[in-house]
Amino acid sequence: MTPPIILESELRWKRSAMRPGEPSATAYSAARHRAMHQVLEGGRIFRDPLAWRILGTDHDGLVASGGYHDRPGLRILIAVRHRFGEDRLAESVAAGTRQVVVLGAGLDTFACRNPYPDLITYEVDFPATGAWKQQRLAAEGIAEPVTLRRVGVDFETDDLRDRLAAAGFRADRPAFFLWLGVVPYLTRQAVLRTLRMIAGITDAEVVFDYACPVDHLSEQARQARSRFSERIQRLGEPMMSTFDTPELHDLLGDLGFVVVDDLDRDAIRTRYLGMPRSGEPGSARVIAARLG
Repeated sequence: MTPPIILESELRWKRSAMRPGEPSATAYSAARHRAMHQVLEGGRIFRDPLAWRILGTDHDGLVASGGYHDRPGLRILIAVRHRFGEDRLAESVAAGTRQVVVLGAGLDTFACRNPYPDLITYEVDFPATGAWKQQRLAAEGIAEPVTLRRVGVDFETDDLRDRLAAAGFRADRPAFFLWLGVVPYLTRQAVLRTLRMIAGITDAEVVFDYACPVDHLSEQARQARSRFSERIQRLGEPMMSTFDTPELHDLLGDLGFVVVDDLDRDAIRTRYLGMPRSGEPGSARVIAARLG
């Protein structure tokens, strides 16, 4: 049996931050940034027609408040990781993959935008977030597709692979894992445990974002990281891990993964924003790795 993905020490803050009938604070914040990207950048990087509807909030009021205007770097990163992940998924589907697992699904809307009729989506998350999301979809009249499988997990007692299997997931068939906005909030042990589980899936590919060590950052980036860390600490969902890029690549290689792409700040600037390279290290990166 695969050990639970999240350690007991992590559960204390995870559960304190999760209240019945509400999503996690960071999941809701990320969803707001996705929605604001549709307005402030016109969805230039990542288009999500359900971004506002899933929130159930006052569109004009949020835009007018300016509360999500002052963190463009984070907003762009969130848009990029979804665009990059779904672009990689499209290539995987073209190669024959017919199951995608959204780990820590939060308020991700892919399952309801899924353009592939025979692609099954497994959304894995805490039951509280999943229940709130179902309520929002129902309130907005957004039909849940027949290709969606919800996998509620109590990470203290449940085995993820077993829970996926119970929902119909086939470990002996190719699978794609979207793991966005989650890794920085887990311990390194939990991240590696999850990667080992994915490495046991036939022809698996995973896309996730990770935070770079603070000593690799510029002074300006360090200050921004400090402010962000303080903000999410107050929400009860602190950052738990960072990864040095060469070290992470080695860890993935040891598990049998081949790094397909690893987007740094300059890659994001040139590929998605049409801007020149700055040469400055970024605070976070987005990586794709598949089993070799």
